[in-house]
Parts: sequence; C-alpha cells; structure tokens
Amino acid sequence: MIELRSPGELDAMRAAGAVVAEMLAAVRAAAAPGVRLTQLDEVARAVLARAAATSPFLGYAPLRTTPPFPGVVCLSVNDVALHGIPTRQPLEDGDLLSVDAGATLDGWVGDAAITFPAGTPRPADMQLVDTTEQALQAGIAAAVPGNRVGDVSAAIAAIGRTGGCGINTDQGGHGVGRTMHGEPHVPNEGRAGRGVPLRAGLVIAIEPWFLAGGDDDYRVDADGWTLRSADGSRAAHAEHTVAVTDDGPRILTAPA
Repeated sequence: MIELRSPGELDAMRAAGAVVAEMLAAVRAAAAPGVRLTQLDEVARAVLARAAATSPFLGYAPLRTTPPFPGVVCLSVNDVALHGIPTRQPLEDGDLLSVDAGATLDGWVGDAAITFPAGTPRPADMQLVDTTEQALQAGIAAAVPGNRVGDVSAAIAAIGRTGGCGINTDQGGHGVGRTMHGEPHVPNEGRAGRGVPLRAGLVIAIEPWFLAGGDDDYRVDADGWTLRSADGSRAAHAEHTVAVTDDGPRILTAPA
C-alpha cells in the first residue's frame, strides 16, 4: 500500500534522515587503508547509539532463505555493488567503497548511500562515482507532483547509459516510511510517463547503482547478501530518501 505523509510526518522523517547523514559522514571520515569493515560498522553503531536510534538493516531478513543481516551498514567494496557484509576485511589503498546506511528514529526510517575511494582515487572510479551522483540528482529533480515513477527511472537511466554503465532493475529505489522497504518500487531504468503517479507526501528512496563494465548482470555470493557485478567491474551506489512536495523534492537524508 502506498501512503502519503503529512508535513509533520515529513519533519519526523527528516530527523531520522539526519541520523543517516551523520552515519555516512562518520564512516567516510574513518575509512582509510588498513581499516577493517567491522571497524566502520562500529563507527556507524556509535552514531546510532548517540542519537537513540536503531538500524533497520541489523537483523533484516526479507526471505526465509536469507540469513539476518549482521551489520548496521552495508559496506560494498570494488566489484560489490550492494549489500556488502561488514567483515574483518581491511580496506586497501585505491579500494572503492559504497556505504549504505539506515536509521529508525521514533518509528520513522531514513535510508541513504554514498560511494568514495579509500586512499588514492582512481580516475575511472571517480568518473563512475560522478556519473552515479549525477543520476541521483536527475532522479531527484524528476520527483515532482504530476510526474510518474517512470520519469524518475528514465532520468536515472539517461545518465547511466550515456556514461556507459551497466544498469539492473532487480534492485532499486522504494517507498520509505515506518518500514525501510515499501511501495512503490523505483527501478533505475524505465519509460517516462509510466508507473505510479507522484503525489505530494509520497516518500521514496532514489538509489542508482551502476556497474562500470557496461554489463547489466550481477551474481550473489553464497552468504545470500553480497551482490557483485557479473563481469568483475567496479560498482557505485548513491541514494537519498526524498519526499515529493508541492514545493519541489525535499531530500530527507541531506547533511544538516
């Protein structure tokens, strides 16, 4: 069921989104060659504890066959596109790290992601990150009353395809509210003018994730979570929780 949020509810969701923004900033500041992914997860946990918030990621198990997710953030390195588990793997110089974070505060959820290099950046990685972030901004700009979900999807894909990126629509954006994943699904490629109408009060996570090699396929590791590019190319992920309003898109997970 698709629900529309009141201005007061959007303010409450903004408070949860501010915690997510702080988590992402803290993890980014701590990420460096030699730092283990489990240490970054602890950094994110500390932010949640200070805010008296909880994680919608921790223990999440959408399917009976999926083991509960063990971290409060997804940490995806290099060819891992989504859902990377915080392991004891240390970051190496030049690694490309995607951080996906969520927070639940007073019953409301925020969800956002960033991608950045650890240590020395590679030009090709920075181009991929820039393309992904441009696609996110294009998708956000399309999230206005009178448009449809397909307009957001088409705006994202136009940037990604022009950049030569692989795009898969199995995983994508989604409704956000009192739960992390709700209706509508917001794929990263689609046809303008199609899909669910966008109305004021609708809150969606817009999250392009692109594969540098141009191949749309992916594979999932035996852990049931880690999603990798099929061709071994690097991946990037960018996300904000966005409210559709009569005054334009409101980014609920922007830094304070």
